[in-house]
Amino acid sequence: MKFTNKIKTVIIITGLLISFTPCFAAEVAAVQKGTVLSLEDCIDIALKNSTAVKKSRYNYRLSKTDVNIAKSSYFPTIGVGTGLYYNDNHNNIRNTNSNYYSAEASVNQLIWNFGKTNARIRMQKFNKIASQFNFDNTVLSTIYTVKNNYYGVLAAKAKVDVNRANVQINERNYQRTKAYFDEGIKSKIDLVNSEVYLSDSKVTLVQSIKTYQNALVKLNNSMYIAYAPNYEIKNTETFNFKRNEIPVNLEKISEKKDLSTLPDNITDATLTSSVEKLDVMENFNFKPFPYTFEKAVELAVENRPDLKAYENTLKAMKQSLLYIKREYYPELTGTAGYGFRDINSTNSFNLGIGLKSSVNIMGKKNEIEAGKIQVDIAQNEIDLLKQNIYFEVQSAYIDMIQLEKQIPLLAVKVRQTLENLELADGRYYVGIGDYIELQDAKVNYNNAQQAYVEAVYNYNVARAALEQAIALKPDVKVKLEDKD
Repeated sequence: MKFTNKIKTVIIITGLLISFTPCFAAEVAAVQKGTVLSLEDCIDIALKNSTAVKKSRYNYRLSKTDVNIAKSSYFPTIGVGTGLYYNDNHNNIRNTNSNYYSAEASVNQLIWNFGKTNARIRMQKFNKIASQFNFDNTVLSTIYTVKNNYYGVLAAKAKVDVNRANVQINERNYQRTKAYFDEGIKSKIDLVNSEVYLSDSKVTLVQSIKTYQNALVKLNNSMYIAYAPNYEIKNTETFNFKRNEIPVNLEKISEKKDLSTLPDNITDATLTSSVEKLDVMENFNFKPFPYTFEKAVELAVENRPDLKAYENTLKAMKQSLLYIKREYYPELTGTAGYGFRDINSTNSFNLGIGLKSSVNIMGKKNEIEAGKIQVDIAQNEIDLLKQNIYFEVQSAYIDMIQLEKQIPLLAVKVRQTLENLELADGRYYVGIGDYIELQDAKVNYNNAQQAYVEAVYNYNVARAALEQAIALKPDVKVKLEDKD
């Protein structure tokens, strides 16, 4: 009964200890409604929420445990045992029986195994270093994904603004053409064409809004925030809007509007005087990329965490091969034991040193051969990755430089097409130009703006890809361990 009460007490105390043990939840970052987020803020949120980053962190902790397991071979192995025994012996002369209690304790200590344990410890240390670089590589990949999606939102919003302005231009043109038709100045075909162009511009606007909403979904997904409230994102140095902050809103995703109706009458339908000139980007000045191509390749080889992970994996493979080779050698161990039996109060104590080896020669020979092949494979992967890094940097660098050169030219084209639109509009207004000339000018202006925005987006993506290729990380703190 007393024993049962003791068990109950232990269970109650254990339950209390569990209930008062603090639960450390994983760090999760959320977005507050109305918050204005910079690119760095979005990256920070993604790094805190990313399941891939958390998985890499767990793998690093496992690798630390593997190192400690390997080191444990140098610690003694302790054995204890106790029991009650009963013996019953029968023969032709007499029957005997006895029962006794015994207790034993032993200690086994590895003294030397010709470097096998050292090789295993070094192998696990290199694996730990490799897992740390794998963590860094996961961080870089997460950063690049957020950057790409962040620029995607900026580009999609710019295109929505361009297409909305295009709808306004076509609405005003329709009203003016309708007025000319009512006065008998323009033909029916001009009026029908203005209606067609207005409808096309509305379709394009709806499509661009859909693209914008999908871009928001991708950005939220890359930050691992579902049910995100309304918030805003800031422009970047290399993606400047006329507005510094861009609203992010998916709450009205199911809203439906009738865009098929023609616009109400507009009092002043003169394009050049009433339609605001839309300069989507302004002051597109940014710091040039600070490194030459040769320096970028050098930095990539020096900084790339995936390359460092491969190199440390190779070192671990070499230590694994050394461990396999040393399994031919024996192990020198020391033992100590103590035993007690209550029969005549027998006590025993023993000490010993032993040298033993057990190996399948044929199997070990093939294991060594397999280990050599694994080392060769790891070295080949490193050589291949170095080649891929060179071409990856080269491709991203070429894309970035070419786009860097195109952007000013496309900006000039936007101004030229706008000037051409104003001239065509003026000619059409006084009756000199025809409708086809005016529509071509509008299409060219709209396409020039779209191409300009697309080039700015592609430039930012190419620059982000190059920064990832040479392992440049922004000033964002991310912990590998709690003590970091």
